[in-house]
Amino acid sequence: MSDAPQSTGPDLTAGIAEETLTDGSMVVGHVGQSPVLVARRGNEFFAIDSTCTHYGGPLGEGLLVGDTVRCPWHHACFSLRTGEALHAPAINPIQCWRIERANGRLHVREKLKAAAPDAARRQSTTGAQATDGAGAARSERIVIIGGGAAGFAAAEMLRREGYGGALTILSADADPPYDRPNLSKDYLAGAAPEEWIPLRPKEFYADEGIELELGTTVAALDLAGHRVTSAKGHPIAFTKLLIATGAEPVRLRVPGADLPHVRTLRSFADCRQIIGRLKSGSRAVIVGASFIGLEGAAALRQRGVEVHVVAPDELPFARTLGPVLGNFIRSLHEAHGVVFHLRHQVHGIDERGVQLDDGSRLEADFVLVGIGVRPRLELAEKAGLSVEQGILVNEYLETSAPGVFAAGDVARWPDRLSGERLRIEHWVVAERQGQTAARNMLGRRERFAAVPFFWTQQYDVRVDYVGHASDWDRIDQDGEPEARDAAFRFLKNGRTLAVSTIFRGRASLEAELAMERHRPGA
Repeated sequence: MSDAPQSTGPDLTAGIAEETLTDGSMVVGHVGQSPVLVARRGNEFFAIDSTCTHYGGPLGEGLLVGDTVRCPWHHACFSLRTGEALHAPAINPIQCWRIERANGRLHVREKLKAAAPDAARRQSTTGAQATDGAGAARSERIVIIGGGAAGFAAAEMLRREGYGGALTILSADADPPYDRPNLSKDYLAGAAPEEWIPLRPKEFYADEGIELELGTTVAALDLAGHRVTSAKGHPIAFTKLLIATGAEPVRLRVPGADLPHVRTLRSFADCRQIIGRLKSGSRAVIVGASFIGLEGAAALRQRGVEVHVVAPDELPFARTLGPVLGNFIRSLHEAHGVVFHLRHQVHGIDERGVQLDDGSRLEADFVLVGIGVRPRLELAEKAGLSVEQGILVNEYLETSAPGVFAAGDVARWPDRLSGERLRIEHWVVAERQGQTAARNMLGRRERFAAVPFFWTQQYDVRVDYVGHASDWDRIDQDGEPEARDAAFRFLKNGRTLAVSTIFRGRASLEAELAMERHRPGA
């Protein structure tokens, strides 16, 4: 998250000439101490806060698309007309301002009252009734299984869209929904306070009439009877259901892997326990050169922890980002004191360290395992849903059972760009799927067509990635990673499948837009 924005650019109360804004352009100025963005689309002018509500990204460096603006940091999208956060990862709206046009000049005046989402697409179902297979009436209730990115985003969107029926989230987590990406970044590094981590304060759920049941796993799913049963034996009837059970870390299977100082990093509780073990001069061994593993390495180095990374790979991220970026990231970590033990595996762990496959030994006060995750599919499989490397869903994220949807790490959907079925473990993908599933549970019939996006933070370097390339036959490079200014296009048969950038936020947004529009050679 960023510090408070500074007042820069022209004084918008004094006004700017209309002619300085051409169609599709924007300028950032200020009203008092408030930074404000003014944008033009055709003959319409808009004024909104210039700071993204997600992590404080500069919207003035982003991209105008129709009557929306997209953030260059993490690809949030806001309406210029209402300020609504249309696409995750931003959830909170931005403020709109009144513009006064006089004598060829634009003056930004006071803040406008927050507008509700477009009334034409809101549906109030308060007091609605549905019928079961026998025609008997039953109360409307949507149940969401999972309190992660997809589950939270779905619940929030249901209420935002005006759904007034009963709404229940069953979450196996002990904590209310939180910002999981931050756990391996600023929070683990000690740069983010704990109050930043929850996605909403606890009172939000009561205020919105969302029944949030924490520490609750689901033992059985009865599709014919429209009922879920918790592990405690508590049955809950539903009219619509979202399965967003997420993924769990793959466990290391070597002697000593179950010792107390061997940890994974998936939950808020995991992160707290790791932080609780940190002390001056701590030594950590990270098993796996995954994104979680190396983000964790960067965060721990910022706390002064000695870090060794053990992985069978020849280069970090080579299969995802290619050899040039892989070499750069390895060098970046080595420059910060991380020691790599690549092409090696852990053969055993004891209270004081780990033993590698070549017989060498690394001393460790704790071990962090980051060797991947696997989707939680057991519930769907037992219920008889179509499952194949994920819960199979259609373009509307509906499963093989009508009225039952899946989103997030468990969902495998037909991707329009690649022509493949994808199951992707990205936070933003999960949130956007949750939002789409919510609207479809309300009858919108909205295709999920969002381009996959993720970012990783490694020290002072942020790498963005849009699209999905499981393999490629060419990588086009522009710029140099060492200069913190580069873009890589991953192509197959002359077609761009993915783009990775370093500090080229607008270029990343443009690549995303081109993929959305499915332009050949984009």
